[in-house]
Amino acid sequence: MRFMILVKADKNSEAGVLPDQKLLAAMGKFNEELVKAGVMLAGEGIQPSSKGARVKFSKGKKTVIDGPFAETKELVAGFWLWQLRSKEEAIEWVKRAPNPTGEESEIEIRQVFEAEDFGAEFTPELREQEERLRAQIAKKPSAKKR
Repeated sequence: MRFMILVKADKNSEAGVLPDQKLLAAMGKFNEELVKAGVMLAGEGIQPSSKGARVKFSKGKKTVIDGPFAETKELVAGFWLWQLRSKEEAIEWVKRAPNPTGEESEIEIRQVFEAEDFGAEFTPELREQEERLRAQIAKKPSAKKR
């Protein structure tokens, strides 16, 4: 099972305050543990919502809303993507993580849907398309390398 681990934003992350060297070192060490255990598939911090945008879909219309966004407690400052056997295992790993803000903070755990979760609606043709797209993504150089 794959799990998306969401590090919630706070006033500092939304203000663009970067983590100090101590927290960066602690996160680096934790990420090394995740990689060595074969758990971590991806993980990144993300820029504050002031540098982002949302696209609202309503009655066939699409509206762009530029950041920043008001509800800091609803925003994300970073994420990991982990491969684990259970939600309980994800919880145990998160409990080992350094506190991402040094103050009161939250990390949310959400299971990622897998192809089999969609049942018969995910037809063999749609499965083949999904596999083909994943293969193409795996071969494609990242935007940084272009």
